[in-house]
Amino acid sequence: MFSDERKLKDRVLYVVDSCLTPFEEIRHTGILCEGSHILAIGGASAFNHDPGLEVVDLKGCYAIPAFVDTHIHGSGGFDSSTVDEHNEDMSSMSKVLASHGVTAFLPTIVSNEHKSLLNVIDLLACMCEKEYCGAQPVGIHSEGPFINAHKRGAQNREYIRQIDLGEAKELIAAAKGKLKIMTLAPEIKNATSLIELLCENNIIASMGHSLADEETFVRAVDAGASRCTHLFNGMPALHQRSVGLTAMALVDNRIDVELILDGALIHPRMIELACRAKPKNRIIGVSDAVAGAGMSDGNYHLGECEIHVEKGKVTTMDGVLAGTTQTLEEGWQHLARASHMPLTDAAACLTVNPARSIGLTKQGELKPGFFADIAFFDTGTNNVRMTVSKGTVVYDATAKGKE
Repeated sequence: MFSDERKLKDRVLYVVDSCLTPFEEIRHTGILCEGSHILAIGGASAFNHDPGLEVVDLKGCYAIPAFVDTHIHGSGGFDSSTVDEHNEDMSSMSKVLASHGVTAFLPTIVSNEHKSLLNVIDLLACMCEKEYCGAQPVGIHSEGPFINAHKRGAQNREYIRQIDLGEAKELIAAAKGKLKIMTLAPEIKNATSLIELLCENNIIASMGHSLADEETFVRAVDAGASRCTHLFNGMPALHQRSVGLTAMALVDNRIDVELILDGALIHPRMIELACRAKPKNRIIGVSDAVAGAGMSDGNYHLGECEIHVEKGKVTTMDGVLAGTTQTLEEGWQHLARASHMPLTDAAACLTVNPARSIGLTKQGELKPGFFADIAFFDTGTNNVRMTVSKGTVVYDATAKGKE
């Protein structure tokens, strides 16, 4: 399934049938890369094949920027929330994600007792400093612990608690600048102070696992909250006489919204509704994948919670939905079908939108000067044929000896 990391010549020209930058579609495209960056992009016939140039002809393929997944708990058997217990590294997760077109991601953790959270965040922050032969962890998303227990989903009620600003400061310090997003319930006491603290430290305050009403939502956004975690999930359903977090996130254009794109946790018509309501640059596709992604059916963990994977469906032992096993490779196709958006807009929701949201200024677009982070898809199957991360081939489906 996986190939070893493969470094090509310093100057490489990738030739594909078409490309989504994602802002425009270019037919019969050439993407010229030098080292880790894109040097030029345009019609393939415009490029000279100089001596020393390596040409990679991917006939029958199209290219888009490699995916950026900002809400993913695990894959390849790796669970971000229990890294302190199992002494695992992130290589398996990195390789699985690369095989599905992802080159950057935020390992996402769930609520736990304070000491364990500190240990996990410290370890993940160190992992973010390492280079992997696959997708690269570029920060951390902490989904809790300051959420509403009544909308906890698969999270352990025991570890969900009231906001303690001292605890929050310790979590921020342990992350060493790597904490990018914290999901919180804005109706909890001291939420405004926590949001302000997060903003002071350049951390996105994301509202989720919450029963916030309209007034609470507005107060949180005015304080600096700028995101909604997995819209429709872990919050009140839409109701014609009661406006809360779900409805407000749809109509307030200051807010980015995450959409889980597995085709099961959100009905396709609800995906369409969100895409009609929100500006296209405010939609961020996420996988919410767990350790069982890229693995066979069986039992895995989401933090301390045992979860069961069967035919791609993830539940707790009590039958509560607990994430997905799908990656953004399938998710972006589902988004395009459900939303009826042009392919350029759908691709942006999984590339440039999430990249910009967490401050990745050189990823998410195929553009001169940007990192050569590229996913190449088979035009017939829409499966990933090759993934390139900063100029290095980290996955090649056609490589000899693949597993």
